[in-house]
Formats: sequence, structure tokens, C-alpha cells
Amino acid sequence: MMKVLGIETSCDETGIAIYDDQHGLLAEALYSQIALHADYGGVVPELASRDHVRRIIPLIQEVMAQAHCQSNDIDGIAYTAGPGLMGALMVGAAVGRTLAWTWQCPSIGVHHMEGHLLAPMLEEHTPEFPFLALLVSGGHTLLIDVQAIGQYKILGESLDDAVGEAFDKTAKMLGLDYPGGPAIAKLALKGVRNRYKFPRPMVNRPGLDMSFSGLKTFVLNTWTQSDQSEQTKADIAYAFEDAVVDTLSIKCKRALKETQHSRIVIAGGVSANEHLRTRLTKLAHDHSIEIFYPKLQFCTDNGAMIAYAGLQRLKAGEHDGKGFQTTPRWPLDQLQAPA
Repeated sequence: MMKVLGIETSCDETGIAIYDDQHGLLAEALYSQIALHADYGGVVPELASRDHVRRIIPLIQEVMAQAHCQSNDIDGIAYTAGPGLMGALMVGAAVGRTLAWTWQCPSIGVHHMEGHLLAPMLEEHTPEFPFLALLVSGGHTLLIDVQAIGQYKILGESLDDAVGEAFDKTAKMLGLDYPGGPAIAKLALKGVRNRYKFPRPMVNRPGLDMSFSGLKTFVLNTWTQSDQSEQTKADIAYAFEDAVVDTLSIKCKRALKETQHSRIVIAGGVSANEHLRTRLTKLAHDHSIEIFYPKLQFCTDNGAMIAYAGLQRLKAGEHDGKGFQTTPRWPLDQLQAPA
């Protein structure tokens, strides 16, 4: 039996959780900095780091109490080592390593996107390996051939803006609140279908790479040349969201055909988008593919996914050395399978 404390501080959410390999998730807590960064229309790294410092210890105490755990009940500590904002990563890594030294247990730095990729494993019905994974978040858009934990081949990625980043920038153009994904999705519900038809970038060329910066520019041109009414804003939001979802669906269908996988995992913050879930669920049903998502609370950054991912590697005997390293830019395919 192993209990792992997970610490997530890669960007603008402080996530803490305890995962038990026998009993599953014992407790978790999350503090989001959305209100802190809203006035700036995006994450301010220095403010994010300082807020992690304020929140992390009280959240750890809260989760330990929820799980009825003392320090000697914890068998390992997992923290996000990258990718992410350097200052934010350093907070979680420093606290994680200090606790591990104090509590005399092993620790391990976890790849943030591996955490997202494995988040569906927190559910009762979990995917078997191998599978295709679509990771869509504020900083990443990846299609991955997943053979096992640590055996990842990137099949396609965004060549510019990640999907979440494109949502945030588009929302800002339209005068919507941060974060942009939920704001666009809410407004799109009021949009008129087919008033605007936006391009589906890179779907008419071979390969699985994606691009969303041109779509963002198309939105800007459409908006500035319109009457800028509230209905027009909703119609543009609908057309933008539909173009993104359609592009991702086309690329997923192409990747499934290429890999011949019978399972697909959708994870990352944008996987909470209802339009995307509906479209990809239909795609999976039409082609007899099993599809897996995390619960909505585990789509965005959270400590539970870090605890789970860290536990898999700690159980295999991996752990930190005497020091620690955070890596703001860390390609997922550089990871190795646990020994």
C-alpha cells in the first residue's frame, strides 16, 4: 500500500491531493487564481508565484486533515516539475522536496502533461493501454500515441497557439472575461449557427499538426468589420468554437485511422468544453471507439492527477536525487517508461 501526496503549482492553480493505490483518491483541494489574474486578461507569473506561496501550506494541512493522515502515513510526495511557469514550479518543488526530507519519504518531479494524460485513470472506468490521447489545454495541444506509461509518441501538435490560448485571446478580442474558454462557450450558446463559417486550419493538408493563430486573426477581422452587436459577438463565438472543435475532430479521426487504436483519451482544461465532448463522443460512437474523459473537476490543473502519476513512478522505484530540477519547457516524448 502506498499513499502519495500530490502538489500541482505549474501555473495559476494550487492543487493538493492524497492518492492511495488501494483506496484511490482520499482527499483533494484546489485554489484557483482566476480572480487574481482577471484584471490583466491572463496569468501574471510573479503574482502566480506569490499566491502559490500563500496557499500551498494551508491547502496541504486541509488535505491531510480530510484524509485523516499524519506525516508518517505519507509514503511519497509528487510535485509538478514542468512544464509551466518557472517561479510557480519552484514553489511546489521546494515545498515537496522539503516535506520529503522532513518526513523521510521519497519524492519525484512529475511531468504536468503526463498528469493530464493519466487523469482519466482517476475514474472508475479506466482506459487500457494502448490508446490515442488528445491533450488540449492553455499551453498545449497534442495528439499522442500512448503505448504505456512513459511510452509516448507525439503524432501532431499545434505549430503556434495552443487551443486554450486561442480561446483566451479570442475572448479578449471580444471583450469577454478571463479565462476565455468558459466565456466563449457560454456566449456561443446564444449564437446563430451558420451565420459565419470560419476556416478549419490545416485540415486540407496531410499530417496531424494543427494551427490556430490564423483562426484567431480571422476572428479579429470579422469582428472589426461587423456591427459589433451582442448578437454578432455571440455568432462569432459560436463560429470560432465550432471551427476549433471541427478541426480537432478531423485530426482525431485521422489519428485513429493512422494508429488503428480502439480507445481515445481526451484530457486537459479544454476537454471540459461541452461542444468538444459532444462532437468527439459522436465520432467515437460512429467508429466503435471507446472514449474516456476525466471528471470536469480533473480537466483543469489539479493535485490528484499529479499524485496518481507520481505514484506510478514511485512504485516502480523512481525518485529524486539529493537536489531537484524544474523544467519550464519539457517535451512529453522525452519521458522514459518506469523501470
